[in-house]
Amino acid sequence: MTQQVAVVGAGLMGSGIAQVCAVAGYDVVLQDVSGESLDRARSSITQSLARFVAKERISEPDAGLALKRITTTTELADVADADIVVEAVFEKLDVKTEIFTTLDAICKPGAILGTNTSAIPITSIAAATSRPQDVVGIHFFSPVPMMKLVELVRGQETSDETLAAARSFAERVGKTVVVVNRDVAGFVTTRLISALTMEAIRLVESGVASAEDIDTACRLGFGHAMGPLETADLTGVDIMLNADMSVYNEAQHQAFEPPELIKHMVADGHLGRKTGLGFYDYSD
Repeated sequence: MTQQVAVVGAGLMGSGIAQVCAVAGYDVVLQDVSGESLDRARSSITQSLARFVAKERISEPDAGLALKRITTTTELADVADADIVVEAVFEKLDVKTEIFTTLDAICKPGAILGTNTSAIPITSIAAATSRPQDVVGIHFFSPVPMMKLVELVRGQETSDETLAAARSFAERVGKTVVVVNRDVAGFVTTRLISALTMEAIRLVESGVASAEDIDTACRLGFGHAMGPLETADLTGVDIMLNADMSVYNEAQHQAFEPPELIKHMVADGHLGRKTGLGFYDYSD
């Protein structure tokens, strides 16, 4: 049974992954190049666990134990002993391949090397290693402590054993798994949300409807928990654009072509909740 998990990247996704792993009983090493990011991540995890305690979804002693299971470090070398590593850094292939080249060199034989990418082909990331059979997509959804889904993605050389171990890990941390058997950019979920979000942006851009009304239509008409533009603001408009571009660059289909509006928003720094302005205004 996998006992130690390492999470590379302490942003919104990485901190959430670290939290659910610690709650499930794993010892977790959370790594980031920035000490400030690690401090924010620990604060975020502490606040999240406190909300779960307040809602009686976890006991206070168990929340305290989960926090104790998480250690933080700025040194990537400190993840070397992990049985499973989940990379959760920015959606740029060159950034990820640099990390996986290092993981390949330092991690023990047989360690599962997972990537939380939402769009970049797993095979492209695995190519940076000498053990592509151990590399698998483990795509969590935001906010990780709340969302039940994990999308497991098989690269061209991902072994059955790696996929089975990743499934066991995801289910142990309380997630329901779907498996993507063909390694296409965007997998299943990002292709679906990209097509919907880009069309929603086009409708706003052309003045057909407001962001609020489009999101309301998706929530009440389709039963979505959040509308696509609310989701983009929560995830990060820049992250949504990067994920969409990964799909568009491969598919070259007009459904995924990003409208000018989202490009201008990213250029202007209107990235959603994290900057206070996106499709909605969060300044208050």
